[in-house]
Amino acid sequence: MYTFNETEWIRLVFLLADTQQWVDDLCAKAFMQLQVSNKKQLFKRDYYLTATALAHILERHYYKINRHPQTGKFHIPVTEILEHIRSAYAIAPAPMNGSCNYRRVWDTGKVIGFDNNGNPASCITVITDNSGKIVTAFPSPAIS
Repeated sequence: MYTFNETEWIRLVFLLADTQQWVDDLCAKAFMQLQVSNKKQLFKRDYYLTATALAHILERHYYKINRHPQTGKFHIPVTEILEHIRSAYAIAPAPMNGSCNYRRVWDTGKVIGFDNNGNPASCITVITDNSGKIVTAFPSPAIS
């Protein structure tokens, strides 16, 4: 029979908290190395980018990573992707049908990659959850 060991559980919670703080500090230091203006805007409480979300965006939507061939791909440097994600904050979030997520579509004014159909894309679509955490971002066609 399993018995709950409160002392060990509390130690585990403290270990997890310390580890999470260490990882958060590493993430903050890594992001601060990027040459992106106003990078602190990527970490607002109502609009923020995590290392996990950035890894997802790069793995799925960055042309230098040869995975997920049927998705839109950015063909600009990572720093420019981050600049556009930051700029998309200015767009009011629109609810997505059938989801709890929100969408912002920012027209960059230039081709930044290709959409999932291989067409040139000048917009970036940023998806956030209801708390403002960025879930993903990808190149999308211009708004008609």
